[in-house]
Amino acid sequence: MINGKNSLAKKIPSIVKEIRNNPPSEINFAYQKNISYSQMSIFRGCPHRWKLQYKDKIKRFTSSIHTVFGTAIHESMQKYLDVAYEKSFAAADREINMEEFFQEKFIGEYQKEYKKNNNSHFSDAAEMREFFEDGVAILDWFKKKRSRYFSKKGTYLVGCEIPIIVAPNKMYNNVLYMGYLDVVTYNENSDTFKIIDIKTSTKGWNDYNKKDEDKQFQLLLYKQFFSEQYGIPLDKIDVEFFILKRKVLSWDDEKIMSPHQAYRVQQFTPPSGKIKLGRAKRAVNDFINECFNSDGEMKDKTYPKTPSKWTCTFCPFKEELELCGAGLDFL
Repeated sequence: MINGKNSLAKKIPSIVKEIRNNPPSEINFAYQKNISYSQMSIFRGCPHRWKLQYKDKIKRFTSSIHTVFGTAIHESMQKYLDVAYEKSFAAADREINMEEFFQEKFIGEYQKEYKKNNNSHFSDAAEMREFFEDGVAILDWFKKKRSRYFSKKGTYLVGCEIPIIVAPNKMYNNVLYMGYLDVVTYNENSDTFKIIDIKTSTKGWNDYNKKDEDKQFQLLLYKQFFSEQYGIPLDKIDVEFFILKRKVLSWDDEKIMSPHQAYRVQQFTPPSGKIKLGRAKRAVNDFINECFNSDGEMKDKTYPKTPSKWTCTFCPFKEELELCGAGLDFL
């Protein structure tokens, strides 16, 4: 990870060094509670599921080959960008065998989740091979085309996995929003930051995905809290979803309607003006108000079940009648 302690440190802008050298104070779990985008998203989908997972602390195995793949791809991309901006893109190409690095992370992440699942497999050899080959294809394509997306001309890598820890509502100072920004860059010429959130997808995002406000809220809240944490004006922060596609059409496929259907990378910048930021802030404040007392303790109350085909399909409690059972009709 870049830390500003290399031979080029004198050339690094002071604002970049300040962010690198001043991470937020860690949460004291003795009296503080942390919330996250995933918590808020689960609550907005079904308050009862949020209660089971976070208030009652009922744990269920929720990993899949998709989450394993996503973690391995994230770490591989971040490793490449770390070396590229600390040294050069040529050095990253020369020093990192991306296929081997990805394979190590992919297998390591699967083994970790396998142990969490009571040493029980949740994928098979054929599926793992397919996902591994997809990952190699993504990384190979990105290396060949990376100049379309990343440049060192006036641009610095602030870091990968930049932590943010902020109290969204000052009336609830012990409820802290915690997140990690996948990639943050700084352009010295325009004096602007870009927060990049890496996503993996089977075939990319369609219009429905792009208009999904819950998805947008993640980056919008990152923008808001990055601004608050480091005193950076909101109009100096850009955001982008960087979507990596496992499946693409070949150039000679008769179904191809646009060259972008053959690209492994899809970029999407959600609207992030005052109105959208206001909606994101209201969403997180509504979540806090509904679930926490002013001292930060979770409220003892009834959290309603909101069954639907979407929420129940991905719920780990969907078949446990003693805990819920409201969504059986959707299965």
